[in-house]
Amino acid sequence: MAQTGLWRALLNRRMLICVGIGFASGLPLYLLVQLVPAWLRLEGVSLTAIGFFTAIQYPYSLKFLWSPLIERYSVPLLGRRRGWMLLTQVLLLISISLLGIWKPQDALILITVTSVAIAIFSATQDIVLDAYRRELLPDDELALGNSIHVQAYRIAGLVPGSLGLILADQMSWDLVFPIMAAFMLVGVILTLLIKEAQDKPHVPISLKAAITEPFVEFFGRRGYRAAVAVLAFMFFYKLGDNMATALATPFYLDMGFTPTQIGVIAKNAALWPSIIGGILGGLMIVKIGINRGLWVFGVVQLATIFGFVWMSLTPGNPWVLAIVIAAEYLGVGLGTAASVAFIARESSRVAVATQLALFTALAALPRVLASSVSGLLVDQIGWTSFFYLCALLALPGMMLLHWVAPFNAPLDSEMDIEEGGEQKAAIEAR
Repeated sequence: MAQTGLWRALLNRRMLICVGIGFASGLPLYLLVQLVPAWLRLEGVSLTAIGFFTAIQYPYSLKFLWSPLIERYSVPLLGRRRGWMLLTQVLLLISISLLGIWKPQDALILITVTSVAIAIFSATQDIVLDAYRRELLPDDELALGNSIHVQAYRIAGLVPGSLGLILADQMSWDLVFPIMAAFMLVGVILTLLIKEAQDKPHVPISLKAAITEPFVEFFGRRGYRAAVAVLAFMFFYKLGDNMATALATPFYLDMGFTPTQIGVIAKNAALWPSIIGGILGGLMIVKIGINRGLWVFGVVQLATIFGFVWMSLTPGNPWVLAIVIAAEYLGVGLGTAASVAFIARESSRVAVATQLALFTALAALPRVLASSVSGLLVDQIGWTSFFYLCALLALPGMMLLHWVAPFNAPLDSEMDIEEGGEQKAAIEAR
């Protein structure tokens, strides 16, 4: 890989597949969190009722509960991963199309049930796509492939979040939602064109084995102390960063910026730098490896938090707003590139679906916690002290790097978690 040009790395078949599955993965979530709430509000549904719709995101956090079923059982069509991919994508296409046939004022319960079904189908698709991507990518392409997947995931949000709203001004909702659903054909067509990533995959011998193997394999491979350190690192690495951005919009308002300024400056300064940072981070990790990427990008993440301190001390300056937000989200993109690659590397192809579901849920937990306690902290200590606290909370993750991803490791491949023959034989014996 070291001799391979960056353009060749970007344009190989595996990277193109990551674009397609990233788009298919992101579309349903953004439809639920952007387009559906806008539809409900335009139809006169109360903000209180719309607020309850945040609960439909819980399947994304709880998907590890049914991931062993995906690991153990196959759909009798197309193969172990592709069968589940096609089934969930067809179900998403149908359920998204159905949304617009009801009026929110008359059938809010039906709309809620359908939205929950979309979330479950989408979370199930994510289980399979994450597993397929891990099986598809060789270890030296994990960072780049996962970065491309994440950026395609984010760009998918422009379909319901931009195109969907524009179409809603031109046509009725019973046409808008089928058009949104039609974009799931990207995933369907891709599923039909690609092949299974593994010729001879490891299949658990029972559902019990599918539940226990991910834990047996991970703790057996890493050892108890090292495994706990890895899990702690997944939780702490982006904790400070997540907390610093948890109340971003209220912070901008408190700093004297108008909603228009926030919409024009902050939102654009966040989206595109995070996308650029993700792609740039993936390309850099191709050269420097995952371990060094975690160290370098972790420092960038930590440093950019102090930009919020600067903004809190110089309120109302739109140039400061643009610079700070662009720098922060560039750091978000870089840090995400490294952390997602690390999570993928820590999963084993023996138990990839459940391990990835568990690891990604753990890594997402700080975002949930940050959203729930940040407001209380700001009320108690103020914005400036709050951001200093965020920087302090970023340190434990950086300190854990010494044990989980040493900077001077000769090669990332030395910390590879490819299952060895003894590990696989031991698991199969169970």
